[in-house]
Formats: sequence, structure tokens, C-alpha cells
Amino acid sequence: MPEKAAKPFGGGRPPSQRPSKVCAACGLPFTWRKKWERDWENVRYCSDRCRAAAKRSGS
Repeated sequence: MPEKAAKPFGGGRPPSQRPSKVCAACGLPFTWRKKWERDWENVRYCSDRCRAAAKRSGS
């Protein structure tokens, strides 16, 4: 059987080995999630709550 190519980000890795970032709103670290797979480079906030808070304080 041919081997599967490794996924570039977090897919198939244990949580401790997944890439992480720091939230732009709250400053806490967060790790890669499957739902962010296609857009990981543009993810800045750990949650909808932080994204909304950044919009409120930024405008």
C-alpha cells in the first residue's frame, strides 16, 4: 500500500504536537483545530467571543 502524505498542519498529530498561536484579543495560546485547516494562516482569535471583543474595542 502507498503511504499517505503527511498533512502540513495538525491533522493526525496528537494535541501536544499541533501548531499553536497566541490570541490577538486575550493573549492566551490556542492550538490548531480541524475547522481551521484551510484558513490557519489567517486565524487570529481563539474564539468568536474574542473576535467580537476585538471588533468592539477596535472601532
